[in-house]
Amino acid sequence: MTKNDWTIRSHDAELCIRNIINGKNTTGSLGNQPLTKFSPRDGQLLYQFGSGSGKDVDQAVTDARSAFNDNRWQGQSLEQRKTVLLKLAELIDANQEELALYDCLDVGKPINHALNEDIPLAAATLRGCVEKAGQLLSSSGADGSIVAYQRRKPVGVVGSIIGWNFPLWMACIKVAPALVMGNSLVLKPSEFSPLSASKLATLALEAGVPPGVLNVVQGAGTTVGAALARHADVNLLSFTGSSATGKQMMIAAGQSNMKRLMLECGGKSPFIIFDDCPEDLDMIAAYVVYNAFRNQGEWCCAGSRLLVQAGIKDQLMPKIVEQAAQLKPQDPLDPDTNFGALIHETHMNKVLDYINSGKQSGAQLILGGERVHVDTGTDTEGYYVEPTIFDQVKPRQKIAQEEIFGPVLSTLSFSDEEEAIQLANSTCYGLVTYVATQNLVRAQKLGQRINAGSVVIFGSTTATDGAVDIGAEAHRESGFGYETGLEGLASYTISTGVHLIT
Repeated sequence: MTKNDWTIRSHDAELCIRNIINGKNTTGSLGNQPLTKFSPRDGQLLYQFGSGSGKDVDQAVTDARSAFNDNRWQGQSLEQRKTVLLKLAELIDANQEELALYDCLDVGKPINHALNEDIPLAAATLRGCVEKAGQLLSSSGADGSIVAYQRRKPVGVVGSIIGWNFPLWMACIKVAPALVMGNSLVLKPSEFSPLSASKLATLALEAGVPPGVLNVVQGAGTTVGAALARHADVNLLSFTGSSATGKQMMIAAGQSNMKRLMLECGGKSPFIIFDDCPEDLDMIAAYVVYNAFRNQGEWCCAGSRLLVQAGIKDQLMPKIVEQAAQLKPQDPLDPDTNFGALIHETHMNKVLDYINSGKQSGAQLILGGERVHVDTGTDTEGYYVEPTIFDQVKPRQKIAQEEIFGPVLSTLSFSDEEEAIQLANSTCYGLVTYVATQNLVRAQKLGQRINAGSVVIFGSTTATDGAVDIGAEAHRESGFGYETGLEGLASYTISTGVHLIT
């Protein structure tokens, strides 16, 4: 479709924010004041909806508990649940244009990125969890007349709070493991990107998920999110968002019912380039640019700290700058756009403040750094910031320490392996580390010594697409608990030791 086609569809789209509770479509409570959403692409009003209340959460949790207790979902066989979730994945595929448009309008991401990357990833997440669910085998043993085994069961009612940057995909990361293991779920989307979550719940009902099993409560984090975190009948809280809010989740869990927690929080991921990296520096530069500026830099795994060994820096940096300069902020509804808008005005100003901080602290600005105007055919402005690269950044500078969550790459130099490890571990985060080296011994050492849930080694520029889905556990203030893989599925279960004495 053309830009004009997508623009027409955006004008015709029904942007109505609804709760889905016990299979019914309802308007959330108004709360203290309505929430207003302005379009990232042009700054115009998109929609308004109620800020929600604890009553909405109470009703959703009550219905989720009823659905869990009467076995309408957990009582089905694993194969039956898998069949339903595979049908949901098919429905996501069938409705991919509508879902992609929702995420594009809410977040400001390019429509083709939403359509060809985010929505397929959401469906693949469902299919991946279905594929792995049968691999969770319980341990067992026997000793004389005693037989013992571990029985793995759904944990109960799960509360999930997700961020705004990949709305549908992040929802599926919570929904897929929780539901395939037999739990009931109350999902709280971000108030900044609520559109696709309600559609997902509607599709789940169509696929055969019983009412009350997947509930969506819309509203503000300060009302709906806080009520869900403190609810005494929620058995597990799975949260994705900032580290600051993650700490509040820990307090809420402790002050309520000591519910289990899974936290996937902020990051300040390093991308380490050694001088023995693969010889194709254009490809290495492409890896760096993609990881730094994917989704306008608005993702927790962004490789926002570039650590380059001194001996290769002069060869590599011009290539990185050249490739990053090709990312031009444009209208997200244009299929040719490769770099869209930031989520909202407040966040854009926060990113610009970080850029000013870098300038004032003595870092060398070598690309971008400005808000830009993009013509979207309206008389208002969207929230666009150029891809920005700083060089000569010092390890303790603000732009090297704090998560910016925007299109800002900070470049630091190092002399040897030991200094690279020290720099990599010099922030409070520990989510992902990217490394380019062909030294297998070094790669093994980095996996041991770097504080990160995942260490991704680029040892070749001819690697095949895809990766093995193993569990990743964040370190430090990036959170804790497994999000993916078999461990991620196990996180949504609780085990009971059964001892048969004859």
